[in-house]
Amino acid sequence: MTEWASKKYNEYYTAYVPWLEDKYLAWFGENKTSYTAKEQLDKTKLTNDPSLNATQDGINTGVSGQLKSGGLLGGVGDIVSKEGVNRAERGDSGLGEKEVVEEGKGKGKGKGWLG
Repeated sequence: MTEWASKKYNEYYTAYVPWLEDKYLAWFGENKTSYTAKEQLDKTKLTNDPSLNATQDGINTGVSGQLKSGGLLGGVGDIVSKEGVNRAERGDSGLGEKEVVEEGKGKGKGKGWLG
């Protein structure tokens, strides 16, 4: 019984937590790509000077803001967030069994998506 419950919990966790994270970040106008970019840029303080740090924080916010849903690169940020980050968190390659082409078959060389 506990093995079944643990398996079901893990299935639902991997299915719904990425969706919940996306909804939470969307509430603030963010996606996982813009949030991660801002988080990583905030770790790169160049000096201990408060005025330079404030300038750097403004630049970091501007750069990561371009990846937000309404930013210049918002479409890229949304796609990378949904198709890249979420799939990586789930361990999903994005290729179903029917979509994988074996080497030497189909339109392309090697493995890939059917188009």
